Amino acid sequence: MKVIERKLGDEDDLGKLNLIDHIQRLGIAYKFQKEIDEILERIHDRCSKSSGADHGHDLHHAALLFRLLRQQGYRISACDVFNKFKDNKGKFSEALAQDVRGLLSLYEASNFRVHGEDILEEALTFSIRHLESALENANSKALSLGLGLAEEVKHALKHSIHKGLTRLEAWHYIRFYELDASHDEVLLKLAKLDFNLLQKLHQKELSEISRWWVESINCERNFSYARDRIAECYLWMLGVYFEPEYALARNILAKIIALASVMDDTYDAYGTLDELQLLTDAINRWDMEALEQLPEYLQVFYKELLQTYNEFEKLLAEQGRSYRFKYAKESIQHHARVYFKEVTWFHQNHVPTIDEYMPLALETTGYGLLPISSFIGMGDAATEDAFQWLLSEPKIITGAKMVCRLMDDIVSHKFEQKRGHVASPIECYAKHHGMAEEESIKLMWRMIDDAWKDISEEFLRPTPVQMSLLMRILNLTRVMELLYKDKDRYTHAETETKDLVAALLVHPIPL
Repeated sequence: MKVIERKLGDEDDLGKLNLIDHIQRLGIAYKFQKEIDEILERIHDRCSKSSGADHGHDLHHAALLFRLLRQQGYRISACDVFNKFKDNKGKFSEALAQDVRGLLSLYEASNFRVHGEDILEEALTFSIRHLESALENANSKALSLGLGLAEEVKHALKHSIHKGLTRLEAWHYIRFYELDASHDEVLLKLAKLDFNLLQKLHQKELSEISRWWVESINCERNFSYARDRIAECYLWMLGVYFEPEYALARNILAKIIALASVMDDTYDAYGTLDELQLLTDAINRWDMEALEQLPEYLQVFYKELLQTYNEFEKLLAEQGRSYRFKYAKESIQHHARVYFKEVTWFHQNHVPTIDEYMPLALETTGYGLLPISSFIGMGDAATEDAFQWLLSEPKIITGAKMVCRLMDDIVSHKFEQKRGHVASPIECYAKHHGMAEEESIKLMWRMIDDAWKDISEEFLRPTPVQMSLLMRILNLTRVMELLYKDKDRYTHAETETKDLVAALLVHPIPL
């Protein structure tokens, strides 16, 4: 630890930026956050007083500086940083095509763009085109990529740093970094040791949550129609926060995600309209006496829901944070109401207009419930004002809901229609605008891109709440990017998602 701290102090600016990048991507930035914050603040102060010509002398340096400062919330100008890399026609210079490391850094930087940053739109298109070409020509005499860089480029084109889960990206980057002949052996060893130590902690937590799940819910016996996904739910939550200090928050959020998953399948695929009316009324009544009104299979779920939330209430009371329970309870009650409204539409064979559908569809994503739930077990940053800010529907929440809803619908709408589900935006657009399904899907992806820009804008200083809270919402969105980018990896978890669970929670990294 002391060795790395000294390196952070001794390097020049480019050396500091490269070291910070490695530390962050290796998943150990939480150990050096104070030092990183201070260094980036000093570099930003110098950049804000200098001309754009001083924002990095080569493409890699400039793009890395821009990305690290933008990640930190600094309002650094993309034009000031990148205009010098354009030719006399106002286009990015084709001479950059041979600089693969620089192109990769430009690509990663452009993924942090916000609305109106046309130069970063150009940078994204330009960098993707040349990176794909570099991979195609990697074995030619004109361009030779090292194995580590080639693998890094392939991975980045699938999952950019901005949209990747910290824990999973660290698992990948440890391998890329080890293949780099210039890697720092001390830094690499620290990253591996830290990964394995955290894995032990996470394994213990998953074991305890799995025991609760089997003893309390037991999908195989009580809810055979539901997706039995407790390991995947824990993986979902691990994407939101992996650090040791968030153990309680992980426990709470994992249980809420798991219960919400059973709710989702009950409303979507099993319960009758009358049964679901009873369940919705019971959840909003929040009284164990309502248990007798429910069919037997729903009694099991309802009893465990109330008991689990009552345990949360006791824990919060012990910490002097009882005010949070109100938000936890009201969010799950609201979740039940919007689920019931959606299922009512299905039973009425109602195909809503897109304007009618989207407000409800954004609520049924669960990405109103989960951000609130992610704050419940956190530290002092999650004040009552922070919960009120969440309820004000800030654009980062709307953006997260939009990404969740549309990515889910794009990859799973055919499966959902087979098992019985209200029309998705794809069907809504097709019916009410005479739009082909392929065009509708293209429009959805443009909407997802705009939603990511909204999310990125919320991180620009001054931020409405502490950065640690914004990160929970960003990380929830990153999970959707992982699980639903091109297929539904949550419903169909047999291969890729199973491999992710194994990588992060079963197999340690060899030292």
